[in-house]
Amino acid sequence: MDAVFIGAGNVAVHLSAAMQQAGFRIVQIYSRSAKGARTLAGQRSCEWTTDPRRLIANAGLYVFAVSDNALSELIPQVRTHGDALWIHTAGSVPVDVFKGHIARYGVLYPLQTFSRGRDVAFRHVPCFVEGASGDDEKQLLDIAGRLSDNVHPLSSEKRKFLHLAAVFACNFTNHLYLLAGRMVMAQGLSPDILLPLIDETAAKIHAMSAGEAQTGPAQRGDRDIMHLHRSMLDEPAQRDIYRLISDNIYNVSKQ
Repeated sequence: MDAVFIGAGNVAVHLSAAMQQAGFRIVQIYSRSAKGARTLAGQRSCEWTTDPRRLIANAGLYVFAVSDNALSELIPQVRTHGDALWIHTAGSVPVDVFKGHIARYGVLYPLQTFSRGRDVAFRHVPCFVEGASGDDEKQLLDIAGRLSDNVHPLSSEKRKFLHLAAVFACNFTNHLYLLAGRMVMAQGLSPDILLPLIDETAAKIHAMSAGEAQTGPAQRGDRDIMHLHRSMLDEPAQRDIYRLISDNIYNVSKQ
């Protein structure tokens, strides 16, 4: 199947690589950024464009891997043949965003964090699919099954909550790594000193529940230490983060 990628960001980079390795032919890359489109097209040995009106019209699959705002803006500008399958990769955008623009459409949502220059074993990435019809979903299950061994059908409503959970588990956690790293750097230490702790924290929940793995002053209800920690934080936002998360850890531990 020939595939056109609309978007050249992190998801497009990794998903297009996985699809190419699985035997799909990437024929064109679109991006608003000429540099982004040209770079990814060079990696996939295909054409590129910055004009959605110049997209190849006879491909079988069109993958919209762009931001939520860009998705709603781009959809009305794309023109393809009627048998093409359009899919997006967003976590919180419903499948029917394509309704009225194309007959066949769906979602392929990979539950993973993607960064340039960081390889991901796509065969282990959980992929969640939804089709506008039973036939579309069947084809999406086949497409995703060529990329990953961990594929599931999932409705837009449930996918929305899965995306929310992913933000907590990944984006918020990574931000806390950033704040923690800055704290130790201010004391002349390398953030690398935290890596064994971070690795063990993540490894534990492969063997026990997150509730069982929880430790620290908030879980123990050690108010003196929590008060001391808050007093050490100069930024009000960080004090709020510490207080809110600590209070929630304590309350959940008592349920």
